[in-house]
Amino acid sequence: MAKEIEIYCINVGSYIAVEGGDTPADVARRLEGRLMLSPICALVNNKTENLDFPIYGPKQIEFLDYMSRAGLDVYVRSLCMMTYKAVTDCFPGYSLRIELSIAKGHYCRLYDMAGKMVMMDEEMCRRLKEKLKEISEADLIFERKEMLTKDVIEIFRSQGLLDKVSLLESVKDLYTTYYLLDGLADSYYGPLAPSTGHISLFDVVPAKSGFLLLGPDPSAPGKVMKPISQPKLYKAFTDYLDFNRVIRVSNVGELNRAIEERRTADLINVAEAMHDKLLGRISDEIARRRERGEAGIVLLAGPSSSGKTTTCKRLAIQLMTNCIVPKMISLDDYFVDREHTPRDESGDYDYEHLHALDLERFNSDLQALLRGEEINLPTYSFEFGRRIEKERPLRLDGNDVLLIEGIHGLNPELTASIPQKDIYKVYVSALTTLRIDDHNWISTSDNRLLRRIVRDYKYRHTSALDTIKRWPSVRRGEERWIFPFQENADAMFNSSLIFEIGVMKEYAEPLLRDVPHTAREYAQAYRLLRFLNYFEPVPAEQVPTTSLLREFLGGSSFKY
Repeated sequence: MAKEIEIYCINVGSYIAVEGGDTPADVARRLEGRLMLSPICALVNNKTENLDFPIYGPKQIEFLDYMSRAGLDVYVRSLCMMTYKAVTDCFPGYSLRIELSIAKGHYCRLYDMAGKMVMMDEEMCRRLKEKLKEISEADLIFERKEMLTKDVIEIFRSQGLLDKVSLLESVKDLYTTYYLLDGLADSYYGPLAPSTGHISLFDVVPAKSGFLLLGPDPSAPGKVMKPISQPKLYKAFTDYLDFNRVIRVSNVGELNRAIEERRTADLINVAEAMHDKLLGRISDEIARRRERGEAGIVLLAGPSSSGKTTTCKRLAIQLMTNCIVPKMISLDDYFVDREHTPRDESGDYDYEHLHALDLERFNSDLQALLRGEEINLPTYSFEFGRRIEKERPLRLDGNDVLLIEGIHGLNPELTASIPQKDIYKVYVSALTTLRIDDHNWISTSDNRLLRRIVRDYKYRHTSALDTIKRWPSVRRGEERWIFPFQENADAMFNSSLIFEIGVMKEYAEPLLRDVPHTAREYAQAYRLLRFLNYFEPVPAEQVPTTSLLREFLGGSSFKY
């Protein structure tokens, strides 16, 4: 007879008696009518687990649906495996590659057996969507398996998943977890739903040469996410996909092989040269506009930890090669006094709100500078929470350009009184194009979060726990104040570096291990640790002092 144990369920706020070997799914059935949600996964001792996770001791459990961040990740991963199954059934001999997250969905392409891209059309997308509906209605089980890695490698090799073979051979774990869906094997770096019947909200939309896979909209229960047009962001992403193919590093397995073959220095040099080339192109375009008497002001904007500050400094150097004198200011100096700062939903000061800035003073100063007048730049004291007037005169002379860095740079309300011909806008973000494998992409948000964890600990003495705790608020601010204006940019600069996660691994891992198991944020820390486990380390000493990555690691030749 199984031993009776007690677990604590956060959803109902009470202890529940269960038998050893029971699963969260068993517990959910006992709590039917009390949970007030349809669970897709559970936090078990603050780790995201499948609903078939066996319980053999006292645990704390919180059931999650797709409206939660972790639950939505489970939903999307499950939808991706269903899409792999649908592609295999509908288009035998074709392989699926989930390239990147964009336009509120995931951009996917198909390739034939020779590795040539297959152009998707509306009829192919319709067939794929119908097959997904069939798979959902069949309520097939996602079977979680664990086996010796050498045997899993052979399973994947037999299915032609050579990207996964390359990854597993480089990671060298003894055992590997994988999933079976109607006999088809695949792997993901997180749990899946219990069955395909849980995955009923989706769409397949033709996009460029491939298709956009859309999941549920967490802000609109029962609705599928609506795609948005992001042609400039798409080009910035796909330019780097082409670059990855040229240097023969498109996924983590290929990156690890390059590290083992001691090609890291070449990768670093080429990636840094790519940054220089992109910034050089932006500088050349600004110079052309300056010749027409335009673009006296350059605004750089982007989400947290995108590397805006270093991008601004490196762009300044490129402008000087075009005989343009850059003069830099920060939007931070235009903060209103703290007591006038807007507050967020929780009542805290919202420094990411557009109206945390003195827009009237900012626009007045810009107009004066464009007229050739001298202004006195304000200075904001974060210590005192108010503006302090100092002697900081500024004038734009001749072919000078004013570089302004801040998160609101692309928002038209920021510069509402300035003629658009006088403004050039640059969007900066770490648009990660490296994939774990063909069915597992690397989130741009995860890349930036790792940067921020490392930077905040080094420069602000902030723990990984506190950074992770703050991250949802940061992301909400980005969704409101940055991402809606991305396509307003005249140029997009991809600040990601193909080698950077390998470098950050040794910095981030000890910080993530310090996140206590008792904290809800442990689920995020544990997930990131699993993610970093896929990467071979890259020595930080190989990173140049001018690299954008030095903004987060330290050791930069720039002053911040």
